[in-house]
Amino acid sequence: MKLGGFDIAVFVAFYALIFGVSLWKSRRESGSEDYFLAGRSLPWWIIGISIVAANISTEQFVGMAGQGAGGVGLAASNWQLLGSVAVVLIAFTLLPRFLKAGIYTMPEFLEYRFNTATRSIMAAITVVIYVTVMLTAVLYSGGLVLRTVFDVPLLKGVWMIGLIAVAYTAWGGLKAVAWADLFQGGALLVGGIVTFLLGLHAVGGWDAFATSNAAKLHMVLPAGHKDLPWVGVLGGMWIVELYYCGLNQFIVQRNLAAKTLRDGQLGVIFAGALWLIVPFAIVMPGLMAQQLYGAQMATPDEAFPTLIRNLIPAGVRGFMFAAIAGAVISSLASMLNSAATISTMDIYHRLIDRRAPQKRLVWLGRVLTVLFVIIACLLAPRLDDPKFGGVFKFIQQFQGYIWPGVTAVFVFGILVPTAPGAAGVAGMLSGPALYGLLQFHAKDMHFLIQVALVFQLVLLIMGLITLAFPRAEPKSLPVRADLDTTTAPIVRWAGAAVLAGVAVFYAVFW
Repeated sequence: MKLGGFDIAVFVAFYALIFGVSLWKSRRESGSEDYFLAGRSLPWWIIGISIVAANISTEQFVGMAGQGAGGVGLAASNWQLLGSVAVVLIAFTLLPRFLKAGIYTMPEFLEYRFNTATRSIMAAITVVIYVTVMLTAVLYSGGLVLRTVFDVPLLKGVWMIGLIAVAYTAWGGLKAVAWADLFQGGALLVGGIVTFLLGLHAVGGWDAFATSNAAKLHMVLPAGHKDLPWVGVLGGMWIVELYYCGLNQFIVQRNLAAKTLRDGQLGVIFAGALWLIVPFAIVMPGLMAQQLYGAQMATPDEAFPTLIRNLIPAGVRGFMFAAIAGAVISSLASMLNSAATISTMDIYHRLIDRRAPQKRLVWLGRVLTVLFVIIACLLAPRLDDPKFGGVFKFIQQFQGYIWPGVTAVFVFGILVPTAPGAAGVAGMLSGPALYGLLQFHAKDMHFLIQVALVFQLVLLIMGLITLAFPRAEPKSLPVRADLDTTTAPIVRWAGAAVLAGVAVFYAVFW
């Protein structure tokens, strides 16, 4: 697919608008709270669309659509729909607790609950996973799409995406990221729906599509399925969703920046509502690509790029180019900002210089943002090796080193107030170690089942330590006096509506 002069003009105009708005909105950010948490001023609608933009990237457009085209089918949608359930539950449970404590980062919460060592371990593990796995995979998948669809060389595409993301993220911080997400999130959702409609027309309508893909239009797969067995979904996916939606810095950071509890709660619930579009905008186009152009695809990861390369008409290509690039750039910017936040506040400010002035913290955040994107751009092309088995699998499996241990430590720490600091440290260290053992010595076990097993073992370890060395008095959390913690009635109604939407989808595609 070649880009004409009009297409290039659309792309340039789109990003000129994004740069203008995001940098203008963040022009007065001076202190660390302004830079890393947007001055705790984000309204619910910005939070919701920004979470979606941060979450939906080419990890989904390439990996999730690829799973849809491959052996998983519509069941790949479990990742997003169970996420919709998770954010509703988190809105009523974890979010009020985190906002009330007034924290900057998720590792910070662990210091208040356990000790400094627990906070530092989580901070270090999170930054390493973000830079070497998340940022790297998102950049690679974005470069892969640009190469497959628009013939942009992989290395050139990776660096182009990285430079655009770092240009406004490093300068404007979270507020710049959130306002850029407003445009990029809207574009990627519109682009996905346009692709779905064009694909549906190409396959002959819904009835023809449903008939041809009847075996793949199911959300529940057999227990022995090698890619996504229902036992893995039931046993381990909820742990992943709890971490991703409620404990993952680059998603939760927007909630921590909410103006009020109502804005934070409605924001995450709005994101959960928008995630209901994902099966139609991403997964089903993957099935359509396999149906129409399966012979043209070397791997299932090429499904979504192949579909838009063949179906997007001239005149719309510039918008689709902007939407695809925006999907990558928005996620990349969010991860960069969060990695810089944790490195600055949890590592430098907490462990190295507690008296550092605000300007130094902001400039350190900017320098780290640039450094992290350079590292990720250098690593990303290495994922072009087929041995990684698909970008979605790569991301999901390697994040297993952080999911079960972190989730177990938070859950245990919240539910068992007498847990000592040693239990938090043991949980943070044993999680990655146990998961690594299973990855090497139980390779036939699905990684979601490995996640579930590690989660239970970490809870057992923390429980034994607590029984042996219980804390005499629970540690108290800080309290923001300016925050109203009352849940508004509209929040309850909105949450119920999202849960009802998920239930209807599962009922139709069981």
